[in-house]
Amino acid sequence: METITRDISYFDLMHLGRPRVIATAVIQSPNEVVLVDPGPSSCLENLRASLADAGITIRDVRTLLLTHIHLDHAGAVGSLLRENPEIEVYVHERGAPHMIDPSKLLSSASRLYGDAMDELWGPFLPVPESNIRLLRGGERLACGDRELMVAYTPGHASHHVSFFDRSSGVAFAGDVAGVRTGRAVFVMPPTPPPDIDIEAWRESVEVIRKWQPATLFVTHFGAHEDPSAHLDALMVHLSAIKEMSRVCIEKGGSESDQMSRFVDEMRIYIERHVPDNESHLYGRAAPIDQCWLGLARYWRKRGVGGY
Repeated sequence: METITRDISYFDLMHLGRPRVIATAVIQSPNEVVLVDPGPSSCLENLRASLADAGITIRDVRTLLLTHIHLDHAGAVGSLLRENPEIEVYVHERGAPHMIDPSKLLSSASRLYGDAMDELWGPFLPVPESNIRLLRGGERLACGDRELMVAYTPGHASHHVSFFDRSSGVAFAGDVAGVRTGRAVFVMPPTPPPDIDIEAWRESVEVIRKWQPATLFVTHFGAHEDPSAHLDALMVHLSAIKEMSRVCIEKGGSESDQMSRFVDEMRIYIERHVPDNESHLYGRAAPIDQCWLGLARYWRKRGVGGY
């Protein structure tokens, strides 16, 4: 477990045995343990072991804060509530129905992941409605001896929220602050379907900037103490990848041809910005073919390339 500041830490869930793919944050106080994005149920054993190393059990957890409901962030929630029915789950109101009844979410994810669903993510169990606490943005949450501000931060997902602890300066920004799983200051925007909105994403980044955080915690991966440079890099690469995807569409060919073109160009783009021993980490956290599917859908809504 890595310490960020007093009673705020994080650990690596070692997804599929691989380091620096999914991180979970822990906020501790004498009477409460809070987890931010507990990850998928395929990592439950690693979650339990990491908590145990810190002297924490699932029974000690009182609150789960979800930046959004994608499987790599929220898949373990229902399983955790089977072990501890007292846990309260804070989630944006647009994502909450899919936590209560995940059938549509799982159907959509199955189309992306196919036979790999179970290995990658494990079960996604329903969450009792009585455990759900709805967020819209603008709330202030008491988490032990800390007060967390909540902001609605769409762009990566229409139901994305971020949390900010003003007392420590830590912002928990999920995926809207991008993927930075290597050591270099390269921040890749994860753009899976179905609801990438680049304009909203830019606005959400400005919301986070206004907090003036000292530290950004991102699920993929960890804590970064250069938030201004980090967010600047995210905006540069979001614009570049948006343009790259448009050009790949306008060059024509089948959808498969366009995807292959984008995947090839993205690999070159990533390798240009990070050391050789780090480039593979980004594709694990944000598979390039799925980034393409989200961007293609974004452009399809705008009538680009004959879609």
